Order: sequence, then C-alpha cells, then structure tokens
Amino acid sequence: MIIIDAHLDMAMNAIEWNRDYRRTVGEIRMMEQTMTDKIDRGKGVVSLPELRKGKIAIIVATQLARFSENNGSMPGSGWNSPHQAWAMTQAQLAWYQAMVEAGEMVQITTSAQLDNHIALWENPAIDDSTKPVGFILSLEGADSLVNLSYLEKAYSYGLRAIGPAHYGPGRYAPGTGMTGGLTKAGRELVKEMDKLGMVLDATHLTDEGFDEALDMFQGQVWASHHNCRTLVPHQRQLNDEQIKRLVERDAVIGGCLDVWMLKPNLIQRQINPREVGANLEVLIDHYDHICQITGNSLHIAIGSDLDGTFGTEQSPYDLDTIADLQHYKHLLAKRGYQQSDIENVFHKNWLRLMRKTLA
Repeated sequence: MIIIDAHLDMAMNAIEWNRDYRRTVGEIRMMEQTMTDKIDRGKGVVSLPELRKGKIAIIVATQLARFSENNGSMPGSGWNSPHQAWAMTQAQLAWYQAMVEAGEMVQITTSAQLDNHIALWENPAIDDSTKPVGFILSLEGADSLVNLSYLEKAYSYGLRAIGPAHYGPGRYAPGTGMTGGLTKAGRELVKEMDKLGMVLDATHLTDEGFDEALDMFQGQVWASHHNCRTLVPHQRQLNDEQIKRLVERDAVIGGCLDVWMLKPNLIQRQINPREVGANLEVLIDHYDHICQITGNSLHIAIGSDLDGTFGTEQSPYDLDTIADLQHYKHLLAKRGYQQSDIENVFHKNWLRLMRKTLA
C-alpha cells in the first residue's frame, strides 16, 4: 500500500546537514559516524532509497529558513535578515530541482500530475526502486518571504502550502512556545494565500493565531504534523476544540513521530525512546482520540517529521528507517482499524485534500 507523508524537511537536511539523500540510510550513517556537530549525526532515518522501499510515493517537502537572530538554536533559524533566509530557501529549492533533473523526485503542482503519479506508483509492472518520489512544496515558517511579492515568486516555482509560524517569534506569526495572534503582515499573507488557492498549514500556530487564521482563511486547511493535546499537554499539540474546527473544514491531521510529542512529560533531546515505551503504536493512541471526536477515520494520516533535526535518538524505538512506516498496516489492524481505515491513514485522506487543492 502506498503512503503519503505530509511533512519531511529533506532539503534542509540535504543542504545544512550535508546529507546526500540519494544514498542509503546505512551509507549516510556511516559517513556521519565520527561527526559531533549535531545531536542526530549517524542516526538519520530518511533517504530516497528508503522512501521507495517503504512505498512512500508522495511527500510534502519543506523549505525552512528562519529570520531569528535571537533564537538561533531552533531548526532552520539563525539568519540575520529575511533576505538571507530567502536565499537559503532558494538553495533548498535548487536541491529539489536537482533531484528532479536526476530522476529521483518529481514535483507535483496540479491534480493531473497528482493522479498520473499515483497511477505510476500503483503500477506493479514497474519496479518501485525506479520510481521517482513525488513532492508537493511547502514553506514551514514564512519568515523568508521578504515581502508579499515574494509569495507570488514562490507560487510561480510551485509552492502550494505555507505554515506561517514555526518555533518562537516570527515575522508573520508567533509560533510554538509563544502567545498572540498573527502580525499585520501575517494577516496580509493569509489573505494573499487565499487568493492564490494555497493551503494553510495550521501547524505551529499559537492558540490565538490558530483561531485568527481559520477565521480569516476560506480555503483548504491542514495540520501537516500534529498530535493531541489531551494526551500530551503541550501547546505544540492540538486541543479538542481545534481538532473539531479542523474537521469542520474537512482538514486532515498528520500524526508526528517525534517522541516527545507521543507521550507526556518528555523533554526534547533528553529521551530514551525504549526506556519510556515510545514505539510506533503509541501514535495510534492519538489517532484513536481524533477518531472518537470525529466518529470516523477521515481526518487522520501521516506527517512523520522524520529527520526533522532528530534521528533514532528521538524516534519510536521500533523504527529503524522511514520504510518502517509500512508496519502501521498490521499495527492499525491489531487495534481494530478496518482495511478502508488503513487506506485512509496511508494515503486516501491526503489524496482527497490534495486533489481539491491542486484542481
């Protein structure tokens, strides 16, 4: 069964972590064996061969570069001007384009391209190892848009989704760990996204920003990589009212595999997943909670965030590479999910939204 994963920071890792994702995970780990500049060196779980092995046919692939001179420890942060952050997103774009030229990936910007790519991946006569990984381009944190004219530049090269916020303060919206609504520029950004028919990614918005953005934005909304606040009481997670609001908009919530978001009272960078019992199945607790609220399986999916500045040290202990997402077939079945539910989680829910958005 094919999988759609709605959140992977591949280009950031390729450029800033200097990872050649054309190689196997084992080769990348070996190359990083003696490196100590980042906590997840030698522990990555993502590569293009592993995506193919796991039948992960489509990903939502991010650009991520933040203007945050006083918050340089966060992912993609530390650029001292929006112009520098924009330049970094263009380096990331160039990597995706190089992967397209190499036949490793293919960018998807229309519903026709989406359907053609799904047909390719569902064709058993073609070896999966030869199929390109499809990607829809998303911007995580909007700091790098120097002004609104840059939004149209980005749309022209295929950007189709934006999460205005990330961690900490932001030019367009405060994010995780902050309070307050959208900035003036953020309100203008959301209006322009609506005019262009883009997706609003609610991930990382503050509670106030979430309400304000959904009140203003009339188009398609999703939460690419989020879990449930009832189970893990932290602002980074969705509370039940937010889940209900997303469901009213026919949104989908991508379950995230960063361990501190799976179980309560865990501290980032200070976790042993095995010691705290954090395995792949724990994510299904979050799926169950959403399904109890919604009464169906139409709003849950995968948004793994794997290699999102963490590796095996902060992933479920029974996940070695991203190909292990396929284990959810039997894990979901064991928990009572029917075949149609599993198909919804693996790809059908994201497909429904993507077809609407890219039409």
